[in-house]
Amino acid sequence: MTNVVIIDDEPLSREIVKAYLKNFPDMEVVQECGDGFEGVKAIQEHKPDLIFLDIQMPKITGFEMLELIDHKPSVIFITAYDAFAIKAFEANAVDYLLKPVAEERFRTAILKWKSQLALSRPEPMERVLSTMSSTSMQQARIVVKTGSKVRIIPVHEVQYMEAEDDFVKVVTADGSYLKNKTMNFYEESLDAQQFVRVHRSYIVNISQITKIEPYQKESHLAILRNGQQIPVSKTGYVKLKEVLGL
Repeated sequence: MTNVVIIDDEPLSREIVKAYLKNFPDMEVVQECGDGFEGVKAIQEHKPDLIFLDIQMPKITGFEMLELIDHKPSVIFITAYDAFAIKAFEANAVDYLLKPVAEERFRTAILKWKSQLALSRPEPMERVLSTMSSTSMQQARIVVKTGSKVRIIPVHEVQYMEAEDDFVKVVTADGSYLKNKTMNFYEESLDAQQFVRVHRSYIVNISQITKIEPYQKESHLAILRNGQQIPVSKTGYVKLKEVLGL
């Protein structure tokens, strides 16, 4: 039996998906959720094989929800028309359904997913998430999980980021949080006029810098408002001077 979770803030949309799934007796809906927070908990609890996921939902988007989960099931996205999102899906061979969902299109998506499963072809979800990181909402905030709690951090509250093994540590005045991302991901997705990668292990919010001091050899130190000293490489110093207009 294939376990399915439906995550969509529109009750009618959820009902349509459930009605269409009745034609697939080998698929069982184990839970339906009205927002991304509920979705995270449902996926942790049930570890479904497949989820139907709305993109634009209150609280957190479908893409942000996917960043928070460790167990990543297969995903069929459900969305109102969004040209940018659809372009990302088509470029990476990830299936999607446009609202209102037509039954024949739904059937095609299910059969496509089953054929991919039979061929053991994993969906390139990381590429989709990376593509969608350049949207304005994704650039404006970072969603993190601490234990069972989810927090939304406006990017202007981020003081700096630091590489930590396979994670990135996001530091704010309230504490630090780990994201299962790369420094390259944030360097490419954040506003380059606000966040500068000053060192291979550090990205700094330039509004937090109070001064830049010479250090050993050709390196420097960026002193932040909280007193933190961030190493600045030769290349990072060139980037900083350019952004700061020095």
